[in-house]
Amino acid sequence: MKLKQRVVLLAILLVIFIFTKVFLLDNLDASAASREDQRAFQRMLAGLRVALEPRLEHTLQSPWEIAAQWVVPREVYPEETPELGAVMHAMSTKKIVKADVGYKGTQLKALLILEGGQKVVFKPKRYARDYVVEGEPYAGYDRHNAEVAAFHLDRILGFRRAPLVVGRFVNLRTEIKPVATEQLLGTFLTVGNNTCFYGKCYYCRETEPACADGDIMEGSVTLWLPDVWPLQKHRHPWGRTYREGKLARWEYDESYCDAVKKTSPYDSGPRLLDIIDTAVFDYLIGNADRHHYESFQDDEGASMLILLDNAKSFGNPALDERSILAPLYQCCIIRVSTWNRLNYLKNGVLKSALKTAMSHDPISPVLSEPHLDALEQRLLSILATVKQCTDQFGPDAVLVEDRMTLSHL
Repeated sequence: MKLKQRVVLLAILLVIFIFTKVFLLDNLDASAASREDQRAFQRMLAGLRVALEPRLEHTLQSPWEIAAQWVVPREVYPEETPELGAVMHAMSTKKIVKADVGYKGTQLKALLILEGGQKVVFKPKRYARDYVVEGEPYAGYDRHNAEVAAFHLDRILGFRRAPLVVGRFVNLRTEIKPVATEQLLGTFLTVGNNTCFYGKCYYCRETEPACADGDIMEGSVTLWLPDVWPLQKHRHPWGRTYREGKLARWEYDESYCDAVKKTSPYDSGPRLLDIIDTAVFDYLIGNADRHHYESFQDDEGASMLILLDNAKSFGNPALDERSILAPLYQCCIIRVSTWNRLNYLKNGVLKSALKTAMSHDPISPVLSEPHLDALEQRLLSILATVKQCTDQFGPDAVLVEDRMTLSHL
């Protein structure tokens, strides 16, 4: 064989060797990542049951100090939280030392200060579990039980971006009125034999109060994030106009995602993938009302999209608002870890996991069976949407590897 032919042959063999090595390494990396995803899923399932009890592992710290230390730029709470039950027990039982009208917003809520100085947001019960909210997907009052269910779904999906939420019963006469500010106290009234209040908010009306059963009111409490982590509000790029006959650009422009990708903070970093994750989360819970979102301040796009205010969810189990998934089907990208987690939750696992996670909550049962069944159907729709994307663009373009090492040190 001539020297020139040998050189060509060696070059070809070298190219084959390099490509084979790269392919094998990529596959090994992918396999290792998938195995870690599977292990993380099993750890999540093993820790689903959260018994609300006062015992703390770190007896020298209050539950509020422990929860505050959990918060980092990419998580509100860590994967393994042996103290979660104790923190949630404190949220549902600690003495209320002050009650005030809620922070600015459109819906009725109260701001409570619990013993030890911890702020929580209280959202009252407005509907029975089997009530169906008709009309637009964002219609109706806030649903307190939706906040509880959404928090546990956040745990199950492995996002860990939703503040802690737990159900709580409060006695308006003995627990709230004696410590209420004049502003809140001025909104109390009696309807029949029931104590009610209507608070202060954009849609709060004296004619539409939230009423207790006698003096006992069911609601949810959401743990206030530590003040050392100030929030920054952003307009959601796929937000609605809320005006009849006026469409947002994403509703008619098929190339809208391309424009979003050229805009900060979606042109780099994890924020666009967070938007996709949030679309998956919101579609599962039926939340079409995320017109804005919060991240930590001065983060330059690096912190997570925080899953706050999930109460416009679980309104109508028969309504699947596909437009919630627009970020997914317009951008056709999704994290590999999210895709793997969704596949692990098929065949009834999601419904079973959520029922288990919510079983110890004080207001259990949190959701009606139709809502749990709706989650299963919506999961299948998400998986089908991703498959359409991979069929069109190929899995390498759609399934994005984006894993971050998280530290709680």
